[in-house]
Amino acid sequence: MLKKILVALVVVIVGLVAFAATRPDTFSVVRAATIKAPPEKIYPLIADFRGWSLWSPWEKLDPAMKRTFEGPANGKGAIYAWEGDSKVGAGRMEITDAAPASKVVIKLDFLKPIEGHNTTEFVLAPAGDSTRVTWDMHGPSTFITKLMGVFVSMDSMVGKDFETGLANLKAATEK
Repeated sequence: MLKKILVALVVVIVGLVAFAATRPDTFSVVRAATIKAPPEKIYPLIADFRGWSLWSPWEKLDPAMKRTFEGPANGKGAIYAWEGDSKVGAGRMEITDAAPASKVVIKLDFLKPIEGHNTTEFVLAPAGDSTRVTWDMHGPSTFITKLMGVFVSMDSMVGKDFETGLANLKAATEK
């Protein structure tokens, strides 16, 4: 009986590993919101990492989180690194491209608890008296990411945080 249970367990594990290996090699999480404010009012809160404390869904998770800023205050070359508890982990962001009032591209490196190297893009598109803000994070799916994805998708893990961040950005800029 024990032998049959062990064989069944091995078959299930091999099946999960094989299924995970067939998952896509990349992922993308995208959310968008319309904010009743001009792009010129929204852009500075994205292009200057010091402004993230007003809207980022992760900034308040660990009050003792250590933050460092390097490079220019905003735009291309601005760097933000953090190290915190298990809720926020550790990582680094660097703005690699910035077009005032329209786009910010960020190289995002997670170091803890799980290493990951992704790209985040914010696109601001005027829409009458409002701005359509699109937040996109994409990157490679490592085998561990694919295996985790069998149980929970990257979209379901991060998507709600993006929605919260966009709602916070909306509240901060529509005042």
